[in-house]
Amino acid sequence: MKNTIDKEIELQIESIGFEGISIARKDGLVYIVKGGIPGEKVIAVEKRRKRRYTEASVKEIIEASEYRVEPVCRYFGVCGGCSWQNLHYEQQLYWKRQHIVDSFRHIAKMVPGEIPGTIPSPLIYNYRNKMEFSFDTSRWLTDEEISAGEEISCESFALGLHIPGRYDKVLDIEECHLVDDKAILILNDARNKALAMGLQAFNDRIHQGFLKNLVFRNVSSGMTMVILITTDFTDDADKAFVDWMFNDLRNNHSISSIVHAVNNSVNTVATGEIKRIEGEGYLTEDVYGVKFKISPFSFFQTNSEQLPRFMDSIIELAEFKYSDIVWDLFCGTGAISLLTSGCVKSVIGFEVSENSIKDAIENAKLNKIVNVEFRCADLNSKNVSKEFENIPQCDVMVIDPPRAGMHKNLIETILNIAPGRIVYVSCNPATQARDCGLLSEKYLISKIQPVDMFPHTYHIESIAQLNKKS
Repeated sequence: MKNTIDKEIELQIESIGFEGISIARKDGLVYIVKGGIPGEKVIAVEKRRKRRYTEASVKEIIEASEYRVEPVCRYFGVCGGCSWQNLHYEQQLYWKRQHIVDSFRHIAKMVPGEIPGTIPSPLIYNYRNKMEFSFDTSRWLTDEEISAGEEISCESFALGLHIPGRYDKVLDIEECHLVDDKAILILNDARNKALAMGLQAFNDRIHQGFLKNLVFRNVSSGMTMVILITTDFTDDADKAFVDWMFNDLRNNHSISSIVHAVNNSVNTVATGEIKRIEGEGYLTEDVYGVKFKISPFSFFQTNSEQLPRFMDSIIELAEFKYSDIVWDLFCGTGAISLLTSGCVKSVIGFEVSENSIKDAIENAKLNKIVNVEFRCADLNSKNVSKEFENIPQCDVMVIDPPRAGMHKNLIETILNIAPGRIVYVSCNPATQARDCGLLSEKYLISKIQPVDMFPHTYHIESIAQLNKKS
């Protein structure tokens, strides 16, 4: 089928698929419609025809859904950070649960015994405790800027967020409603100072430039951390900008810890070798009386306010007993291990990242928790079964893998070990359904609890309880 560009068509939006795409059907064809909400009748413009579906975008709404709301952010529809801001929050919760149902029905070929409603986040704005902003020389021009007719070079300085699907383009932003307001004040001050000093953003095509990333982190106590990631200094202006951040910026915004790290590689991943720190150099989060040290580049759940409800759901589905030995697979910095340690006899956490294991051990010492042990282990290796030799057999296994899910070698090993209960935590219902389908050889998927950690996005945390068949 040939591509058809800019052809208008009237469509009825039926549903929202995984990853936030709206779906319509007409004359036997499937349409993926950007900007549509279920229940709406729209005039859409076809953008690209593919073998299985046609991509389109909404041009005009003929009949609006009762669940459509006005987005609060002026960048909505351009920035991909919160693609559901135009959908009423109750409907966001409904569709997130539905994505789990659909994933298990279509991928695992089963429907779990019980899937309660999605647990809502107490905050639906300003909830993110970490945001990574990017510097770039390739600025994305919005439709409004183009239609205004002003002469703006797309090869100009930008500090903001990458455009979805275009990692070579950055949207220059002056507001974001997902992160603390303080982060935006810092973002705008840093941009203005860099422009005033004539500093060069990193160009990821020719791999030149000084400024790479600006990362903001905060915790519920109000402590904040700002991380500047650059290449090496090339002139006095580069050094002067870093000095300005450590002095003026830090004092003006009461920043608890400020960090300068260097990343000379061609990639723009927001990490690097730490060159300078002022302040404590870490943040401390308190969850149910357990304190967590969060170092500059360590992982921590991005929604601190929702974290207690998330942990409550894990503990509830695990049905821990004080006599239980627990294995925590993909334990990261030990959040689940430490927060469940008071309910069980002992916990052993496994994680491939040495830095994460180091943080987990430090957090255990900080809280004087002695019934936990952490091991550095590659859980996706061919010989993963050897990682579990000569340790006490587990009664309950908690698994929280990356979005890609588990390797088949690990799944086969789990089936051989066959603990009485598994709690599978996932941010990707599709790979969770795939893995649970393989585990269903020995397990029943009794219950899945959706937890919304990411309001205004299609992302969802899905916590599944698997009980061994008798």
